[in-house]
Amino acid sequence: MMTRLLTVDEVARVTGWKPATIRQKVWRREIDYIKLGRNIRFKEEVISRLIEGSAVPALEVQ
Repeated sequence: MMTRLLTVDEVARVTGWKPATIRQKVWRREIDYIKLGRNIRFKEEVISRLIEGSAVPALEVQ
């Protein structure tokens, strides 16, 4: 099964980050990416895990 690869612009739309922020995270090696020639791509499941891992749980009301 082939994994869907996302572009920088697609990741920007999903996360709300600016494309420059994503490129900076790539440069700092803060996010996994795939290099195809001169193009940068991201596995869809990696971005999904990044979003899910950033979730902050609600506080319990006492």
